[in-house]
Amino acid sequence: MRNLFPLILGMLAVTFIPRLLPFLLVSERKLPQRLNRFLSFIPYTALGALIIPGVFSATPQMPHASLIGIGFACAFAWLRGGIIIPVLGSVIVTFFMLISKFGLS
Repeated sequence: MRNLFPLILGMLAVTFIPRLLPFLLVSERKLPQRLNRFLSFIPYTALGALIIPGVFSATPQMPHASLIGIGFACAFAWLRGGIIIPVLGSVIVTFFMLISKFGLS
């Protein structure tokens, strides 16, 4: 166990320092409006890049159920905003599509 402790501390430093340095260097500065707007979209694009591939492989027997779920999420997010309700709503819509196809009750 003692041999692992320096390894864990080293891994902590290697992952923590690259996250801390930009925060310390940029936290005092005011970013340009355009850059700030661009950076505000990164969480949504990263979430989309993580979720979209899994959506199509989750229901390979019914790809249209996935498309309807994604369509609901996009439409609701576009019209009402937010992220929790569109994601939960798309799960529910896809679930009901699968129930109607396979007759699960």
